[in-house]
Amino acid sequence: MAAKKAKEEESEKIVKAYVTGMNSITEDSDLARELYNQSRFGAVLESKKVQLSLIESLYLLEKGKISILKNRKKISFDDLMKNAEKKEPNIWTRFLVFKDLRNRGYIVKTALKFGADFRVYDRGVKPGEDHAKWVVYPVNEGEGLTWYEFAAKNRVAHSTKKRLLIAIVDDECDVTYYEIKWTRP
Repeated sequence: MAAKKAKEEESEKIVKAYVTGMNSITEDSDLARELYNQSRFGAVLESKKVQLSLIESLYLLEKGKISILKNRKKISFDDLMKNAEKKEPNIWTRFLVFKDLRNRGYIVKTALKFGADFRVYDRGVKPGEDHAKWVVYPVNEGEGLTWYEFAAKNRVAHSTKKRLLIAIVDDECDVTYYEIKWTRP
């Protein structure tokens, strides 16, 4: 009886979300908004539900913080990742970088308007309180980056007053970060 009650209490702490294309939308609950308020996962919609990006959905699903439903059926992390890989071939590399940064205590948001994959806020800083410190470009160690691409990424970071981080994911799924700065001789 006690084990059943403990299991029910644990399942009540998991937010339900529903797949909507490349995002997921949570149920309208205090627990869903708490994910946003405490750790800035997603964005609160007018309906008071929280819209999560695909990367955030994958991360929270792996952590056991949400359950994701598609056509009223729970989907696993592996199934969500397989579907994501069909739409976005680089998703695994991006996910590993997102996961590493979140596990290190950083808030990570998309940075499409900056021409980057992610913008990262320093520890303790929430979006809206201050600006992001870095723009991050995840790269698999087997991929190449031309000087033109590198210069373009550096120029975007510099023009938006952010630092450039190149996140390289190796074959063991470890992430190494390189911060690039403009200097004047």
